[in-house]
Amino acid sequence: MTLFNSGETKGQMMQKNAFTGFRLTAQRVWVAVFLGVLLGTATLGQAKSARKGKADAAKLEMFVMSQCPYGVQVENAVAPVKKQLGDNLQVSIHYIGNGDKSSLQSMHGPAEVKGDIVQLCVNKLAPAKSLDFIACQNSNPRAIDSNWKDCAKRIGVDEAKLSSCAESDEGKTLLVASFEEAKKRNATGSPTIFLNGKPYQGGRKSRDFLRATCDTFSANKPEVCKNIPEPPVVNAIFLSDTRCAKCDIKALEPRLKSVLGGLRVKHVDYMSDEGKKLYAELHTAQPDFKYLPTVLLDKAVEKDQEGYPELKNYLHPLGEWEEVRVGGQFDPTAEICDNGIDDDGNGKVDCDDEACRQSMSCRTVRPKTLELFVMSQCPYGAKAMIAANDLVQNFAKDITLEVHFIGSGNDSSLQSMHGAAEVDEDVREICAREHYKGDHQFMKYLACRSKDPRNPEWKSCAKEAGLDEEVIQKCFDGEGKKLLAQDFGVAQALGIGASPTFIANGRRQFNAIDVATLQKQYCQDNADLAACKTEVKAADPAAAAAPVPAGACGGQ
Repeated sequence: MTLFNSGETKGQMMQKNAFTGFRLTAQRVWVAVFLGVLLGTATLGQAKSARKGKADAAKLEMFVMSQCPYGVQVENAVAPVKKQLGDNLQVSIHYIGNGDKSSLQSMHGPAEVKGDIVQLCVNKLAPAKSLDFIACQNSNPRAIDSNWKDCAKRIGVDEAKLSSCAESDEGKTLLVASFEEAKKRNATGSPTIFLNGKPYQGGRKSRDFLRATCDTFSANKPEVCKNIPEPPVVNAIFLSDTRCAKCDIKALEPRLKSVLGGLRVKHVDYMSDEGKKLYAELHTAQPDFKYLPTVLLDKAVEKDQEGYPELKNYLHPLGEWEEVRVGGQFDPTAEICDNGIDDDGNGKVDCDDEACRQSMSCRTVRPKTLELFVMSQCPYGAKAMIAANDLVQNFAKDITLEVHFIGSGNDSSLQSMHGAAEVDEDVREICAREHYKGDHQFMKYLACRSKDPRNPEWKSCAKEAGLDEEVIQKCFDGEGKKLLAQDFGVAQALGIGASPTFIANGRRQFNAIDVATLQKQYCQDNADLAACKTEVKAADPAAAAAPVPAGACGGQ
Protein backbone atom coordinates (compact mmCIF):
# COMPACT_ATOMS: atom_id res chain seq x y z
CA MET A 1 0.00 0.00 0.00
CA THR A 2 1.35 3.68 -0.73
CA LEU A 3 1.49 6.71 1.42
CA PHE A 4 -1.50 8.26 -0.28
CA ASN A 5 -2.97 5.05 -1.49
CA SER A 6 -6.63 5.37 -2.27
CA GLY A 7 -7.18 1.73 -2.97
CA GLU A 8 -5.52 -1.28 -4.53
CA THR A 9 -5.64 -1.45 -8.30
CA LYS A 10 -5.30 -4.39 -10.61
CA GLY A 11 -3.76 -2.31 -13.36
CA GLN A 12 -1.75 0.06 -11.23
CA MET A 13 -1.62 0.23 -7.47
CA MET A 14 -0.75 3.87 -7.34
CA GLN A 15 -3.43 5.69 -9.33
CA LYS A 16 -2.66 8.91 -11.13
CA ASN A 17 -2.31 11.76 -8.68
CA ALA A 18 -3.05 9.36 -5.82
CA PHE A 19 0.12 10.38 -4.04
CA THR A 20 2.53 13.25 -4.10
CA GLY A 21 5.66 11.15 -4.02
CA PHE A 22 7.59 12.48 -1.02
CA ARG A 23 9.59 10.04 1.03
CA LEU A 24 7.89 7.40 3.12
CA THR A 25 10.83 6.48 5.28
CA ALA A 26 11.41 3.36 7.28
CA GLN A 27 11.29 5.47 10.43
CA ARG A 28 7.66 6.30 9.85
CA VAL A 29 6.45 3.46 7.69
CA TRP A 30 3.53 3.00 10.11
CA VAL A 31 2.07 6.18 8.66
CA ALA A 32 1.37 4.32 5.44
CA VAL A 33 -0.79 1.87 7.33
CA PHE A 34 -2.73 4.74 8.89
CA LEU A 35 -3.12 6.60 5.63
CA GLY A 36 -3.92 3.45 3.70
CA VAL A 37 -6.82 2.72 6.04
CA LEU A 38 -7.70 6.40 6.06
CA LEU A 39 -7.87 6.72 2.30
CA GLY A 40 -8.97 4.27 -0.37
CA THR A 41 -10.27 5.04 -3.87
CA ALA A 42 -12.77 2.79 -5.35
CA THR A 43 -12.99 0.60 -8.29
CA LEU A 44 -16.28 -1.13 -7.65
CA GLY A 45 -18.13 -3.73 -9.46
CA GLN A 46 -21.59 -4.87 -8.76
CA ALA A 47 -23.08 -8.21 -8.21
CA LYS A 48 -26.79 -8.46 -8.56
CA SER A 49 -28.27 -6.23 -5.96
CA ALA A 50 -28.04 -7.49 -2.42
CA ARG A 51 -31.73 -6.72 -2.24
CA LYS A 52 -34.01 -5.12 -4.75
CA GLY A 53 -35.13 -1.69 -3.63
CA LYS A 54 -37.97 0.60 -4.59
CA ALA A 55 -38.21 1.90 -8.13
CA ASP A 56 -36.80 5.29 -7.05
CA ALA A 57 -34.17 3.81 -4.70
CA ALA A 58 -30.64 5.12 -4.84
CA LYS A 59 -28.22 2.63 -6.37
CA LEU A 60 -24.78 2.11 -4.82
CA GLU A 61 -22.40 -0.18 -6.73
CA MET A 62 -19.09 -1.33 -5.32
CA PHE A 63 -16.27 -3.18 -7.09
CA VAL A 64 -13.88 -4.73 -4.59
CA MET A 65 -11.40 -7.45 -3.77
CA SER A 66 -12.71 -9.34 -0.76
CA GLN A 67 -9.38 -9.21 1.15
CA CYS A 68 -8.48 -5.65 0.18
CA PRO A 69 -8.49 -3.51 3.35
CA TYR A 70 -9.90 -0.54 1.46
CA GLY A 71 -12.75 -2.61 0.08
CA VAL A 72 -13.42 -3.99 3.55
CA GLN A 73 -13.49 -0.44 4.89
CA VAL A 74 -16.25 0.73 2.56
CA GLU A 75 -18.29 -2.46 2.94
CA ASN A 76 -18.30 -1.98 6.70
CA ALA A 77 -19.28 1.68 6.29
CA VAL A 78 -22.10 0.96 3.84
CA ALA A 79 -23.74 -1.84 5.85
CA PRO A 80 -25.29 0.40 8.55
CA VAL A 81 -26.38 2.92 5.91
CA LYS A 82 -28.28 0.18 4.13
CA LYS A 83 -29.96 -0.69 7.42
CA GLN A 84 -30.95 2.96 7.95
CA LEU A 85 -32.29 3.51 4.43
CA GLY A 86 -33.78 0.09 3.87
CA ASP A 87 -35.45 -0.24 0.47
CA ASN A 88 -34.48 3.33 -0.38
CA LEU A 89 -30.93 2.10 -1.10
CA GLN A 90 -30.00 -0.71 -3.46
CA VAL A 91 -26.48 -2.03 -2.81
CA SER A 92 -24.63 -4.26 -5.23
CA ILE A 93 -21.13 -5.70 -5.02
CA HIS A 94 -18.89 -7.15 -7.71
CA TYR A 95 -15.34 -8.41 -7.60
CA ILE A 96 -12.11 -7.59 -9.42
CA GLY A 97 -9.90 -10.29 -10.88
CA ASN A 98 -9.04 -12.36 -13.94
CA GLY A 99 -9.47 -15.77 -15.47
CA ASP A 100 -12.06 -18.34 -16.43
CA LYS A 101 -13.53 -21.15 -14.31
CA SER A 102 -10.32 -23.17 -14.58
CA SER A 103 -7.92 -20.34 -13.65
CA LEU A 104 -9.56 -17.74 -11.40
CA GLN A 105 -7.06 -15.19 -10.08
CA SER A 106 -7.23 -12.26 -7.67
CA MET A 107 -4.55 -9.93 -6.32
CA HIS A 108 -4.37 -11.42 -2.83
CA GLY A 109 -4.32 -15.03 -3.95
CA PRO A 110 -6.48 -18.19 -3.78
CA ALA A 111 -7.99 -17.31 -0.39
CA GLU A 112 -9.42 -14.13 -1.87
CA VAL A 113 -10.86 -16.03 -4.82
CA LYS A 114 -12.60 -18.36 -2.37
CA GLY A 115 -13.91 -15.39 -0.39
CA ASP A 116 -15.26 -13.75 -3.55
CA ILE A 117 -17.09 -16.94 -4.50
CA VAL A 118 -18.60 -17.51 -1.07
CA GLN A 119 -19.91 -13.95 -0.89
CA LEU A 120 -21.46 -14.20 -4.34
CA CYS A 121 -23.13 -17.46 -3.38
CA VAL A 122 -24.60 -15.89 -0.24
CA ASN A 123 -25.88 -13.02 -2.32
CA LYS A 124 -27.63 -15.50 -4.58
CA LEU A 125 -29.02 -17.73 -1.84
CA ALA A 126 -29.94 -15.12 0.77
CA PRO A 127 -29.60 -11.61 -0.69
CA ALA A 128 -31.21 -9.92 2.33
CA LYS A 129 -28.41 -11.34 4.52
CA SER A 130 -25.54 -10.63 2.15
CA LEU A 131 -24.18 -7.48 3.80
CA ASP A 132 -24.47 -8.98 7.28
CA PHE A 133 -22.55 -12.03 6.08
CA ILE A 134 -19.82 -9.87 4.51
CA ALA A 135 -19.55 -7.80 7.70
CA CYS A 136 -19.10 -11.02 9.66
CA GLN A 137 -16.30 -12.19 7.38
CA ASN A 138 -14.71 -8.75 7.47
CA SER A 139 -14.03 -9.15 11.18
CA ASN A 140 -11.08 -11.27 10.00
CA PRO A 141 -10.61 -10.78 6.26
CA ARG A 142 -7.39 -12.79 6.16
CA ALA A 143 -9.42 -15.88 7.11
CA ILE A 144 -12.08 -15.22 4.50
CA ASP A 145 -11.53 -18.60 2.89
CA SER A 146 -12.28 -20.46 6.13
CA ASN A 147 -14.52 -18.32 8.36
CA TRP A 148 -17.50 -18.55 6.04
CA LYS A 149 -18.98 -21.57 7.80
CA ASP A 150 -19.07 -19.85 11.18
CA CYS A 151 -20.50 -16.72 9.56
CA ALA A 152 -23.17 -18.75 7.78
CA LYS A 153 -24.29 -20.19 11.12
CA ARG A 154 -24.18 -16.81 12.82
CA ILE A 155 -26.13 -14.98 10.11
CA GLY A 156 -28.54 -17.80 9.35
CA VAL A 157 -27.49 -18.88 5.88
CA ASP A 158 -28.03 -22.53 4.90
CA GLU A 159 -24.52 -23.97 5.20
CA ALA A 160 -25.18 -27.00 3.03
CA LYS A 161 -26.58 -24.94 0.16
CA LEU A 162 -23.79 -22.43 0.50
CA SER A 163 -21.16 -25.16 0.42
CA SER A 164 -22.78 -26.72 -2.64
CA CYS A 165 -22.64 -23.39 -4.48
CA ALA A 166 -19.14 -22.40 -3.34
CA GLU A 167 -17.55 -25.76 -4.10
CA SER A 168 -19.10 -26.23 -7.52
CA ASP A 169 -19.03 -24.67 -10.98
CA GLU A 170 -21.99 -22.57 -9.89
CA GLY A 171 -19.81 -20.41 -7.67
CA LYS A 172 -17.04 -20.17 -10.25
CA THR A 173 -19.55 -19.11 -12.89
CA LEU A 174 -20.82 -16.35 -10.62
CA LEU A 175 -17.28 -15.07 -10.08
CA VAL A 176 -16.38 -15.13 -13.79
CA ALA A 177 -19.49 -13.06 -14.48
CA SER A 178 -18.56 -10.67 -11.67
CA PHE A 179 -15.01 -10.26 -13.00
CA GLU A 180 -16.45 -9.51 -16.43
CA GLU A 181 -18.80 -6.89 -15.01
CA ALA A 182 -15.86 -5.17 -13.33
CA LYS A 183 -13.94 -5.13 -16.61
CA LYS A 184 -16.98 -3.77 -18.45
CA ARG A 185 -17.20 -0.93 -15.95
CA ASN A 186 -13.43 -0.35 -16.14
CA ALA A 187 -13.18 -1.06 -12.43
CA THR A 188 -9.56 -1.94 -11.65
CA GLY A 189 -9.05 -0.58 -8.12
CA SER A 190 -10.59 -1.80 -4.90
CA PRO A 191 -12.86 -0.17 -4.11
CA THR A 192 -14.40 1.52 -7.12
CA ILE A 193 -17.76 3.01 -6.26
CA PHE A 194 -20.67 4.33 -8.29
CA LEU A 195 -23.68 6.13 -6.86
CA ASN A 196 -26.60 6.23 -9.27
CA GLY A 197 -24.21 5.38 -12.09
CA LYS A 198 -21.73 8.18 -11.37
CA PRO A 199 -18.26 7.74 -9.85
CA TYR A 200 -18.39 8.33 -6.10
CA GLN A 201 -15.56 10.50 -4.79
CA GLY A 202 -16.84 11.30 -1.31
CA GLY A 203 -15.73 10.22 2.15
CA ARG A 204 -15.64 6.63 3.31
CA LYS A 205 -17.50 6.89 6.61
CA SER A 206 -21.07 5.83 7.17
CA ARG A 207 -22.14 9.46 7.58
CA ASP A 208 -20.55 10.30 4.21
CA PHE A 209 -22.37 7.53 2.39
CA LEU A 210 -25.61 8.45 4.14
CA ARG A 211 -25.32 12.13 3.25
CA ALA A 212 -24.32 11.42 -0.35
CA THR A 213 -27.18 8.97 -0.78
CA CYS A 214 -29.72 11.34 0.77
CA ASP A 215 -28.55 14.08 -1.60
CA THR A 216 -29.67 11.95 -4.56
CA PHE A 217 -33.33 12.30 -3.54
CA SER A 218 -34.78 15.49 -4.99
CA ALA A 219 -38.12 14.95 -3.28
CA ASN A 220 -39.67 12.55 -0.80
CA LYS A 221 -36.45 12.17 1.12
CA PRO A 222 -36.44 9.27 3.59
CA GLU A 223 -37.02 10.35 7.16
CA VAL A 224 -33.47 9.47 8.20
CA CYS A 225 -32.18 12.05 5.71
CA LYS A 226 -33.84 14.97 7.48
CA ASN A 227 -31.61 15.12 10.55
CA ILE A 228 -28.06 14.32 9.50
CA PRO A 229 -25.67 16.22 11.83
CA GLU A 230 -22.95 18.39 10.29
CA PRO A 231 -19.38 17.45 11.31
CA PRO A 232 -17.52 19.99 13.47
CA VAL A 233 -15.09 22.41 11.83
CA VAL A 234 -11.46 21.30 12.27
CA ASN A 235 -8.72 23.73 11.23
CA ALA A 236 -5.56 22.26 9.74
CA ILE A 237 -2.17 23.56 8.60
CA PHE A 238 -0.22 21.66 5.96
CA LEU A 239 3.38 22.76 6.59
CA SER A 240 5.85 21.93 3.81
CA ASP A 241 8.80 23.38 1.88
CA THR A 242 8.67 24.21 -1.83
CA ARG A 243 12.43 23.59 -2.13
CA CYS A 244 11.74 19.89 -1.54
CA ALA A 245 10.55 18.28 -4.76
CA LYS A 246 9.10 15.32 -2.90
CA CYS A 247 7.29 17.19 -0.15
CA ASP A 248 4.05 18.17 -1.87
CA ILE A 249 1.21 16.90 0.34
CA LYS A 250 -1.69 18.71 -1.34
CA ALA A 251 -3.08 15.36 -2.50
CA LEU A 252 -3.62 14.42 1.13
CA GLU A 253 -6.19 17.18 1.68
CA PRO A 254 -9.22 15.51 0.03
CA ARG A 255 -8.24 12.20 1.59
CA LEU A 256 -8.11 13.63 5.10
CA LYS A 257 -11.44 15.31 4.47
CA SER A 258 -12.89 11.86 3.92
CA VAL A 259 -12.29 11.26 7.64
CA LEU A 260 -12.88 14.77 8.97
CA GLY A 261 -15.87 16.13 7.08
CA GLY A 262 -15.47 19.63 8.57
CA LEU A 263 -11.77 20.01 7.72
CA ARG A 264 -10.57 23.52 6.78
CA VAL A 265 -7.01 23.50 5.40
CA LYS A 266 -4.36 26.22 5.13
CA HIS A 267 -1.13 25.46 3.24
CA VAL A 268 2.01 27.12 4.65
CA ASP A 269 5.49 27.12 3.08
CA TYR A 270 8.50 26.95 5.39
CA MET A 271 10.33 29.59 3.32
CA SER A 272 7.68 32.19 4.12
CA ASP A 273 7.96 34.34 7.24
CA GLU A 274 4.85 32.61 8.60
CA GLY A 275 6.34 29.20 7.89
CA LYS A 276 9.66 29.89 9.60
CA LYS A 277 7.89 31.37 12.62
CA LEU A 278 5.58 28.36 12.91
CA TYR A 279 8.50 25.91 12.48
CA ALA A 280 10.43 27.71 15.26
CA GLU A 281 7.39 27.57 17.56
CA LEU A 282 6.97 23.85 16.94
CA HIS A 283 10.67 23.20 17.53
CA THR A 284 10.51 25.15 20.78
CA ALA A 285 7.46 23.18 21.91
CA GLN A 286 9.17 19.91 21.03
CA PRO A 287 12.96 20.14 20.47
CA ASP A 288 13.12 16.86 18.53
CA PHE A 289 10.62 18.16 15.96
CA LYS A 290 12.66 18.42 12.79
CA TYR A 291 11.20 17.04 9.58
CA LEU A 292 8.75 18.31 6.99
CA PRO A 293 6.17 18.00 5.61
CA THR A 294 3.72 17.64 8.46
CA VAL A 295 0.02 18.16 9.09
CA LEU A 296 -1.28 20.03 12.13
CA LEU A 297 -4.85 19.79 13.42
CA ASP A 298 -6.38 22.06 16.05
CA LYS A 299 -7.92 20.61 19.19
CA ALA A 300 -11.40 20.70 17.65
CA VAL A 301 -10.51 17.37 16.07
CA GLU A 302 -11.49 15.77 19.39
CA LYS A 303 -15.09 16.91 18.84
CA ASP A 304 -15.50 14.85 15.67
CA GLN A 305 -17.09 11.75 17.15
CA GLU A 306 -16.63 9.67 13.99
CA GLY A 307 -13.32 10.92 12.67
CA TYR A 308 -11.37 11.35 15.90
CA PRO A 309 -11.57 7.72 17.09
CA GLU A 310 -10.09 6.66 13.76
CA LEU A 311 -7.28 9.20 13.97
CA LYS A 312 -6.42 9.42 17.65
CA ASN A 313 -3.86 6.62 17.66
CA TYR A 314 -1.94 8.45 14.93
CA LEU A 315 -2.00 11.92 16.46
CA HIS A 316 0.82 13.40 18.51
CA PRO A 317 0.55 16.55 20.67
CA LEU A 318 2.78 19.30 19.30
CA GLY A 319 2.42 22.66 21.00
CA GLU A 320 -1.17 23.81 20.63
CA TRP A 321 -1.74 21.35 17.78
CA GLU A 322 -2.26 17.66 17.17
CA GLU A 323 0.30 16.49 14.61
CA VAL A 324 -0.46 13.90 11.95
CA ARG A 325 3.05 12.74 11.13
CA VAL A 326 3.03 11.94 7.44
CA GLY A 327 6.49 10.43 7.16
CA GLY A 328 8.34 13.59 6.19
CA GLN A 329 12.14 13.36 6.23
CA PHE A 330 13.11 16.75 4.82
CA ASP A 331 15.06 18.90 7.26
CA PRO A 332 14.51 22.50 6.07
CA THR A 333 17.55 23.69 8.06
CA ALA A 334 19.96 21.14 6.51
CA GLU A 335 22.05 21.10 3.34
CA ILE A 336 20.17 20.25 0.13
CA CYS A 337 22.56 17.97 -1.71
CA ASP A 338 21.96 18.81 -5.37
CA ASN A 339 21.14 22.51 -5.71
CA GLY A 340 24.62 24.10 -5.82
CA ILE A 341 23.90 26.21 -2.72
CA ASP A 342 25.42 26.18 0.75
CA ASP A 343 22.03 25.82 2.45
CA ASP A 344 23.22 25.34 6.02
CA GLY A 345 25.91 28.04 5.92
CA ASN A 346 28.86 25.84 6.88
CA GLY A 347 30.94 26.77 3.82
CA LYS A 348 30.46 23.39 2.09
CA VAL A 349 28.19 22.83 -0.90
CA ASP A 350 26.25 19.69 -1.83
CA CYS A 351 28.40 16.52 -1.78
CA ASP A 352 31.28 18.27 -0.01
CA ASP A 353 29.00 18.57 3.00
CA GLU A 354 29.28 15.59 5.35
CA ALA A 355 25.48 15.50 5.66
CA CYS A 356 25.20 14.63 1.95
CA ARG A 357 27.63 11.72 1.81
CA GLN A 358 24.89 9.07 1.92
CA SER A 359 22.45 10.83 -0.40
CA MET A 360 21.66 9.28 -3.77
CA SER A 361 23.22 12.13 -5.74
CA CYS A 362 26.53 11.74 -3.89
CA ARG A 363 26.96 7.95 -4.00
CA THR A 364 29.91 6.29 -5.73
CA VAL A 365 29.28 4.41 -9.00
CA ARG A 366 29.61 0.63 -8.48
CA PRO A 367 29.54 -1.29 -11.78
CA LYS A 368 27.73 -4.64 -11.99
CA THR A 369 25.83 -3.96 -8.77
CA LEU A 370 22.08 -4.15 -8.26
CA GLU A 371 20.36 -3.17 -5.02
CA LEU A 372 16.78 -4.16 -4.19
CA PHE A 373 14.75 -2.52 -1.43
CA VAL A 374 11.68 -4.49 -0.50
CA MET A 375 8.99 -5.49 2.01
CA SER A 376 8.81 -9.28 2.14
CA GLN A 377 4.99 -9.50 2.12
CA CYS A 378 4.37 -6.73 -0.40
CA PRO A 379 2.86 -8.43 -3.49
CA TYR A 380 4.88 -6.16 -5.78
CA GLY A 381 8.06 -6.76 -3.83
CA ALA A 382 7.43 -10.50 -3.97
CA LYS A 383 7.21 -10.37 -7.76
CA ALA A 384 10.42 -8.34 -7.88
CA MET A 385 12.28 -10.90 -5.76
CA ILE A 386 11.22 -13.72 -8.07
CA ALA A 387 12.44 -11.67 -11.04
CA ALA A 388 15.69 -10.75 -9.29
CA ASN A 389 16.44 -14.42 -8.61
CA ASP A 390 15.90 -15.24 -12.28
CA LEU A 391 18.31 -12.44 -13.19
CA VAL A 392 21.15 -13.43 -10.83
CA GLN A 393 20.92 -17.10 -11.81
CA ASN A 394 21.53 -16.06 -15.43
CA PHE A 395 24.13 -13.33 -14.86
CA ALA A 396 26.12 -15.34 -12.28
CA LYS A 397 29.43 -13.55 -11.59
CA ASP A 398 28.40 -10.53 -13.66
CA ILE A 399 26.10 -9.23 -10.99
CA THR A 400 26.21 -8.53 -7.27
CA LEU A 401 22.71 -8.33 -5.84
CA GLU A 402 22.20 -6.66 -2.48
CA VAL A 403 18.76 -6.99 -0.89
CA HIS A 404 17.62 -4.54 1.78
CA PHE A 405 14.37 -4.27 3.70
CA ILE A 406 12.04 -1.35 4.37
CA GLY A 407 10.65 -0.72 7.83
CA SER A 408 11.25 1.15 11.06
CA GLY A 409 12.28 0.82 14.69
CA ASN A 410 15.14 -0.73 16.62
CA ASP A 411 15.79 -4.39 17.37
CA SER A 412 13.30 -4.34 20.25
CA SER A 413 10.46 -2.63 18.35
CA LEU A 414 10.66 -3.47 14.66
CA GLN A 415 7.77 -2.37 12.45
CA SER A 416 6.84 -3.01 8.84
CA MET A 417 3.87 -2.02 6.71
CA HIS A 418 2.24 -5.45 6.60
CA GLY A 419 2.58 -6.21 10.29
CA ALA A 420 4.45 -8.51 12.64
CA ALA A 421 4.39 -11.48 10.25
CA GLU A 422 6.27 -9.39 7.68
CA VAL A 423 8.86 -8.38 10.25
CA ASP A 424 9.41 -12.06 11.12
CA GLU A 425 9.90 -12.99 7.48
CA ASP A 426 12.19 -10.00 6.93
CA VAL A 427 14.35 -11.34 9.77
CA ARG A 428 14.48 -14.84 8.26
CA GLU A 429 15.33 -13.44 4.84
CA ILE A 430 18.09 -11.21 6.16
CA CYS A 431 19.46 -14.22 8.04
CA ALA A 432 19.46 -16.16 4.78
CA ARG A 433 21.26 -13.24 3.12
CA GLU A 434 23.93 -13.08 5.82
CA HIS A 435 24.66 -16.80 6.00
CA TYR A 436 24.21 -17.86 2.36
CA LYS A 437 25.64 -15.07 0.21
CA GLY A 438 27.77 -17.30 -2.01
CA ASP A 439 26.41 -17.55 -5.56
CA HIS A 440 23.34 -15.66 -4.32
CA GLN A 441 22.05 -18.87 -2.72
CA PHE A 442 19.88 -16.81 -0.35
CA MET A 443 17.88 -15.58 -3.35
CA LYS A 444 16.55 -19.07 -3.95
CA TYR A 445 14.93 -18.92 -0.52
CA LEU A 446 13.61 -15.38 -1.05
CA ALA A 447 12.14 -16.31 -4.43
CA CYS A 448 10.50 -19.44 -3.03
CA ARG A 449 8.92 -17.52 -0.13
CA SER A 450 7.77 -14.82 -2.54
CA LYS A 451 5.52 -17.27 -4.37
CA ASP A 452 3.27 -17.40 -1.31
CA PRO A 453 4.58 -14.60 0.94
CA ARG A 454 1.82 -14.68 3.55
CA ASN A 455 2.20 -18.39 4.23
CA PRO A 456 3.86 -18.68 7.68
CA GLU A 457 5.41 -22.06 6.79
CA TRP A 458 8.98 -21.23 5.72
CA LYS A 459 10.98 -24.40 6.32
CA SER A 460 10.03 -26.07 3.03
CA CYS A 461 11.52 -23.11 1.14
CA ALA A 462 14.68 -23.28 3.25
CA LYS A 463 15.01 -26.94 2.32
CA GLU A 464 14.32 -26.23 -1.36
CA ALA A 465 17.02 -23.54 -1.36
CA GLY A 466 19.54 -25.78 0.39
CA LEU A 467 19.60 -23.77 3.62
CA ASP A 468 19.97 -25.30 7.05
CA GLU A 469 16.78 -24.36 8.89
CA GLU A 470 18.60 -24.56 12.23
CA VAL A 471 21.04 -21.88 11.04
CA ILE A 472 18.16 -19.62 10.06
CA GLN A 473 16.28 -20.23 13.32
CA LYS A 474 19.42 -19.58 15.42
CA CYS A 475 19.95 -16.30 13.59
CA PHE A 476 16.26 -15.43 13.97
CA ASP A 477 16.47 -15.97 17.73
CA GLY A 478 19.81 -14.21 17.98
CA GLU A 479 21.35 -11.49 15.84
CA GLY A 480 18.61 -11.37 13.20
CA LYS A 481 16.56 -8.51 14.64
CA LYS A 482 19.65 -6.34 15.13
CA LEU A 483 20.67 -7.02 11.53
CA LEU A 484 17.22 -6.03 10.33
CA ALA A 485 17.17 -2.80 12.34
CA GLN A 486 20.52 -1.84 10.79
CA ASP A 487 19.22 -2.77 7.35
CA PHE A 488 16.12 -0.59 7.76
CA GLY A 489 18.57 2.29 8.23
CA VAL A 490 19.99 1.81 4.73
CA ALA A 491 16.63 2.50 3.10
CA GLN A 492 15.97 5.34 5.52
CA ALA A 493 19.28 7.08 4.70
CA LEU A 494 18.40 7.00 1.01
CA GLY A 495 14.81 8.08 1.57
CA ILE A 496 13.48 4.87 0.01
CA GLY A 497 10.04 3.72 1.13
CA ALA A 498 8.56 2.04 -1.96
CA SER A 499 8.68 -1.75 -2.34
CA PRO A 500 10.20 -2.69 -4.72
CA THR A 501 12.88 -0.11 -5.49
CA PHE A 502 15.99 -1.06 -7.47
CA ILE A 503 19.27 0.87 -7.75
CA ALA A 504 21.62 0.04 -10.62
CA ASN A 505 25.37 0.55 -10.11
CA GLY A 506 24.78 2.54 -6.95
CA ARG A 507 23.21 5.55 -8.65
CA ARG A 508 20.14 5.03 -10.87
CA GLN A 509 16.85 4.20 -9.22
CA PHE A 510 14.02 2.34 -10.97
CA ASN A 511 11.09 -0.01 -10.44
CA ALA A 512 10.51 -3.44 -12.00
CA ILE A 513 8.55 -6.58 -11.13
CA ASP A 514 9.27 -8.84 -14.13
CA VAL A 515 12.59 -10.23 -15.28
CA ALA A 516 12.39 -8.77 -18.81
CA THR A 517 12.09 -5.21 -17.48
CA LEU A 518 14.68 -5.88 -14.80
CA GLN A 519 17.20 -7.18 -17.35
CA LYS A 520 16.60 -4.19 -19.62
CA GLN A 521 17.13 -1.76 -16.75
CA TYR A 522 20.25 -3.49 -15.40
CA CYS A 523 21.80 -3.76 -18.85
CA GLN A 524 21.17 -0.07 -19.48
CA ASP A 525 24.05 0.55 -17.04
CA ASN A 526 26.04 -2.62 -17.82
CA ALA A 527 25.58 -3.00 -21.57
CA ASP A 528 28.83 -4.86 -22.29
CA LEU A 529 27.95 -7.95 -20.27
CA ALA A 530 27.51 -11.16 -22.25
CA ALA A 531 24.24 -12.04 -20.53
CA CYS A 532 22.72 -8.78 -21.77
CA LYS A 533 22.74 -10.18 -25.29
CA THR A 534 20.33 -13.03 -24.48
CA GLU A 535 16.82 -12.56 -23.14
CA VAL A 536 16.39 -13.97 -19.65
CA LYS A 537 13.29 -16.14 -19.25
CA ALA A 538 11.36 -16.67 -16.04
CA ALA A 539 12.30 -19.98 -14.41
CA ASP A 540 8.74 -20.37 -13.12
CA PRO A 541 6.42 -18.84 -15.75
CA ALA A 542 3.31 -19.44 -13.62
CA ALA A 543 4.72 -17.50 -10.67
CA ALA A 544 5.98 -14.76 -12.97
CA ALA A 545 2.57 -14.45 -14.64
CA ALA A 546 0.55 -14.26 -11.39
CA PRO A 547 -1.75 -11.20 -11.55
CA VAL A 548 0.12 -8.44 -9.76
CA PRO A 549 0.42 -5.23 -11.81
CA ALA A 550 3.21 -2.69 -11.91
CA GLY A 551 3.16 -0.71 -8.72
CA ALA A 552 4.62 -0.51 -5.24
CA CYS A 553 3.82 -0.75 -1.53
CA GLY A 554 4.64 2.47 0.26
CA GLY A 555 5.94 5.63 -1.39
CA GLN A 556 9.16 7.51 -1.82
